[in-house]
Amino acid sequence: MNKRKKLPIGIESFEEMRKEDFYYVDKTRWIEQLLAQWGKVNLFTRPRWFGKSLNMSMLQTFFEVGADASLFDGLYISKNKEVCKQYLGKFPVVSISLKGVNGNTFDEARSCLVKVINREARRLQNLSESEKLTQVDKELFEKLLSQMKDDGTLSSSLLELSELLEKHYEEKVIVLIDEYDVPLAKANENGYYDEMVLLIRNLFENVLKTNHSLKFAVLTGCLRVAKESIFTGLNNFKVYSITDVDFDENFGFTDDEVKELLHYYGQDTHYETVKEWYDGYRFGNVDVYCPWDVINYCSDHIANQECAPKNYWVNTSGNDVIHRFINSIYEPQKLTKLELEHLVNGGSVQKEISQEMTYKELYSSIDNLWSTLFMTGYLTSRSNTDGNRYDLVIPNREIRNIITEHILKLFKENIKQDGQKVNAFCDALLTEKADVAEKLFSDYMQKTISVRDTFVQKPTKENFYHGILLGILGFKENWLVTSNRESGDGFSDIMIQVGDSEVGIVIEVKYANDGNLEAECKKALKQIDDTGYAEALHQDGICKILKYAIACYKKTCKIMLEAEKC
Repeated sequence: MNKRKKLPIGIESFEEMRKEDFYYVDKTRWIEQLLAQWGKVNLFTRPRWFGKSLNMSMLQTFFEVGADASLFDGLYISKNKEVCKQYLGKFPVVSISLKGVNGNTFDEARSCLVKVINREARRLQNLSESEKLTQVDKELFEKLLSQMKDDGTLSSSLLELSELLEKHYEEKVIVLIDEYDVPLAKANENGYYDEMVLLIRNLFENVLKTNHSLKFAVLTGCLRVAKESIFTGLNNFKVYSITDVDFDENFGFTDDEVKELLHYYGQDTHYETVKEWYDGYRFGNVDVYCPWDVINYCSDHIANQECAPKNYWVNTSGNDVIHRFINSIYEPQKLTKLELEHLVNGGSVQKEISQEMTYKELYSSIDNLWSTLFMTGYLTSRSNTDGNRYDLVIPNREIRNIITEHILKLFKENIKQDGQKVNAFCDALLTEKADVAEKLFSDYMQKTISVRDTFVQKPTKENFYHGILLGILGFKENWLVTSNRESGDGFSDIMIQVGDSEVGIVIEVKYANDGNLEAECKKALKQIDDTGYAEALHQDGICKILKYAIACYKKTCKIMLEAEKC
């Protein structure tokens, strides 16, 4: 068998992707479409991890003077001979990414921005030897390599770099700005938003509006920041958001692309799992998968075919927007618990979406919060009902898991506030009062979100209630609580050793899809006995074992007990 290409985890350089033999999902049709539709300044907004940076690197590699045409051999764009003849390797390019422009203070962030411009100037430092530039031009270029302590120099830096490039190459310049909105997001988090808006606005106005050396520009970002804040007066400005049909296949993986990738790596049998977990995003008229998820899933399963799917987004962000969203169910005039339950259980919620806000406004109202969730990929649309009104849904299993994990986290935080109730529930278990424990657990269920619909499989529903139980039991002092501990011929849901006593508790959780709670409890008790879940407790010298079956259905439950003494 031929050696397979490497999976490009974390690779954002198109040149590296092609030269180092990484697997590449061909998005070069974007070049053809950009040139055909021809906007002077083009902004593409997509959620994180959908290939924005790699696409921008691909544009730079294609257009820039001295381009290696062989990197595009076999790709879609290579078939368009006219476009390649006219544009491949023919233009100077200014390419920067603002994703690293961050700081606790404005001065720190400004310094990061200066270093970004410095780095791009160093990449183009052949200008300092150009015979077409005057001494004054070269002195100006030297300033672009400096600390640029005055804001005027920094604000004009990209404009002046463009002018010098045009003079040297005698061609107008293509400007690429990746992750344009990151400095604004960080500034908003750290309290210097107004200062950063002014700096970015001046930088963009100069290079995008008053720049006679500009051929065209492409910007990418996560959100469309309100036009009046940083794009003032840009009449040549075109935005392509996640709701636009134009360019809808250029970011993210389509279903066919995912099938091809899985087949290449011998993962065809995992297609349904990948679709359930990582598909479901709607860009324009196309359903797409998150590339970051698909690539990581495939990588994990090449090494271990039995590896369970993961929430890869959890490791890439603090998911602050979800935390704010779920917390808002306890605030007046905010999210209702019914709406959140409806989403978690596979339903849709119709909301009016605004795709043009400032970062200051993202969390200022529940309406803006719905819009933010939509634009950042935590929710997607199934239909556009009227104007800006959309039927919003959770796109896939991964995002749903992230949301339910935050629900359980909030549930645990609220449990801390009522230690008396925790003790009452645990004491009921210990003193064999199944009816009291049942009443208290039902009360807990009434106060949190229920997982009940056919959107999720039965084991997943059981996991949710399992999580609620662990949240309660975890606050009981002197109880050793383990989850999915190996014992006998399988893994018990929950196993408890009670302090220094000779009592142990085994709990098996079931979900009754048909509402027959008693039948599920009997199955659970039989499972405890048949698989020997209590064996580990016996080995630890525990004499009395309390076996609890807890069956749940929507917001009701049934608890049954069998006691065993050695």
